[in-house]
Amino acid sequence: MLERLREQVAATDAAILELVNRRLDLVREIRAHKEAHGVAFVDPGQEERLLVRLRELNGGPLSADGVERLFREILALVKAESDELGRKGAEATD
Repeated sequence: MLERLREQVAATDAAILELVNRRLDLVREIRAHKEAHGVAFVDPGQEERLLVRLRELNGGPLSADGVERLFREILALVKAESDELGRKGAEATD
């Protein structure tokens, strides 16, 4: 029983990792589009709308505070990773 639960947790962790990487790919595309059109990359209003929507979608057991903390961390991580990828891309074109 315990081993089966651990396997399910490991599979869930792998799925989370895959989804975070997919989100990073999408954010890179958004960033490239915004940069090509002279639009600021960070949109605090969009981030707040996202957090409101996710709190509304949450059916638990994660608390509303947990949803906000989790996604603020994901947003910060994806921004940092996107910044790093942007710098590497700029260095490659120099």
